[in-house]
Amino acid sequence: MAVAARRPCTHPGCGVLVDDGSGRCPKHPKAQWAKRPTAAKRITGRKLQQLRAELFKREPLCRPCYRAGHITLATMRDHILALEDGGLDVEENVQPICSACHEKKSEDERARGVRRAWAGYRESTS
Repeated sequence: MAVAARRPCTHPGCGVLVDDGSGRCPKHPKAQWAKRPTAAKRITGRKLQQLRAELFKREPLCRPCYRAGHITLATMRDHILALEDGGLDVEENVQPICSACHEKKSEDERARGVRRAWAGYRESTS
């Protein structure tokens, strides 16, 4: 039976070699993902489609593009303050946005999430 090559534990700062395929040593098991109990309830289905249609009827242009002086048709219903960051799924926290602006905003939010996750590692390795 083939055995995986030994590789360093993927936990930052740990150099213990592991060969079980998990990528982690017994001291640094990978935490299981679980939805936070405080996670905001998302609107889905027909209700979401109705809210999108109403939003685009009221405000058909991408709000960030319009502020920058560009005219771009909105294609997405976006949360101004992301649900992950404590925003609510209410009309006051929603804006019409184009795909390009949404991709840029999502990229920034992902980067903030990665920085938050790594900040936890830095504190625990000190």
